[in-house]
Amino acid sequence: MIWDEDKFKQLVDAEEYLDFFKISYQQEIVNVNRLHILKKFSQYLEEIDENHSNLNLSGKLTYYREALGKAYQTFVESTPQEQKLFKVFHNKPKNVVMLTEITSD
Repeated sequence: MIWDEDKFKQLVDAEEYLDFFKISYQQEIVNVNRLHILKKFSQYLEEIDENHSNLNLSGKLTYYREALGKAYQTFVESTPQEQKLFKVFHNKPKNVVMLTEITSD
């Protein structure tokens, strides 16, 4: 498939990326997980860029499409809390006892 590299460089929103790569999606999933999908996608892009540094952008776009599909599918099957992509999910709130920490001893 021939990709428009200039158009790719202008994409911003999750829907724009999904539409560009012709990946079907459910709007409800994107509405709830848009930042998480883009974050996971960016992690995959870093791996692709590192592992395929010999390819130009045109050569990488097919890999990028696969990565976006994989990132989207992650949040079809999982939640942001389970994926813990952002620092906020790693920080334990102060002065809070989690239910998982309460025992019946």
